[in-house]
Amino acid sequence: MSFDPASPAFKRDPYPIYDDLRRHTPIFYDDALHMWVVSRYADVAALLRDRRLGRSIDHVISREEQGLPPKNPAHAPFDQLSENSLFDKEPPDHTRLRALVHKAFTPRRVENLRGQILALTDALLDAVHLHGGMDLLEDFAVPLPVNVIAELLGVPEADRHRLRPWSRDIVAMYELNHTPEQADRAIRAAAEFADYLRDLARARRHDPHDDLISALATVEEAGEMLTEDELISTCVLLLNAGHEATVNVMGNGMWALFQHPDQLRVLQTQPELVKSAVEELMRYDTPLQLFRRWVLADMEYGGFAFKQGQEIALLFGSANRDSAQFPNADQLDIARMENAHLSFSLGIHYCLGAPLARLELQIALRRLIERFPALRLDDQPEFRDSFVIRGLQRLQVAF
Repeated sequence: MSFDPASPAFKRDPYPIYDDLRRHTPIFYDDALHMWVVSRYADVAALLRDRRLGRSIDHVISREEQGLPPKNPAHAPFDQLSENSLFDKEPPDHTRLRALVHKAFTPRRVENLRGQILALTDALLDAVHLHGGMDLLEDFAVPLPVNVIAELLGVPEADRHRLRPWSRDIVAMYELNHTPEQADRAIRAAAEFADYLRDLARARRHDPHDDLISALATVEEAGEMLTEDELISTCVLLLNAGHEATVNVMGNGMWALFQHPDQLRVLQTQPELVKSAVEELMRYDTPLQLFRRWVLADMEYGGFAFKQGQEIALLFGSANRDSAQFPNADQLDIARMENAHLSFSLGIHYCLGAPLARLELQIALRRLIERFPALRLDDQPEFRDSFVIRGLQRLQVAF
């Protein structure tokens, strides 16, 4: 079977091909992608923790030494976000940044959002309950996390409509073969978002509010503080990662439940299973299918020689369907207890926003099935034309 991430058929359903990869070629070099591809759970988990790999490599080897041209100055707004992001940093910079962000983005701050998440969820469901149906993504799954992140950061309500387009355009750059048009939109969105956050952060430094931007602007640890660029990149990361993942878990997850009506009925009759249901929906149809790592120095793994400067594609979607880790891996089981899925990654780059994503999804999913006990699919869904970030374009439901 052919591993072709550009194929529309593969984007719709990559899982049969993942099964074939795990059985026959669990590690291979893809000449088209210029990357090693790793598909088994044990290997993906091990390499996520392997410090011989990193999210960036510029601190180890220059672009010239990699045989790459200098960075395009026109891409500076996007590159600046990446270069200052916790997501793409390695120790010791990553260690310093994560300690500072953790001090501001505390479990208590997340838990304090519970009431607001519940109120936002109910308000969105109130707005559609007389219509008899909705596009579950545009009417519910998209606006909920955008507003939660905006509430967390302290973005004024009048500006929140700008966040989703910025996020959508920026994350398109993480696809394997993004177009020049997508790159242009991402660069423009990065510049606009950074300018907006810069102004908001400066205002909060002078007049702090009870929000995360104010906390990040003033947090200090061992005499260290976030630079303005680091603060901006952290806020962009929280929006993009948290928002995209939550939207796509809701969309992919409800589509999976509609395909498995027995599991939907179990959840409707046993809503206390919502915690394990959320974990299983993240595992079953993973929103982030692929995560990249750079080879920081020549190394051997599993009988293969990885060379410095090569990239490794870790297939989260495949690892989460590995029957060697998950019994009956292709079966959706919302009561699954042993569920160490990799959807939030592992190691030092484990997702910072995981507690918030879990809280949002548990509240949203439970309220959705409680409010609409007759919830049903009203039309075939449309998948987005993307692979790395897997999600639906629309999901029309009736109730």
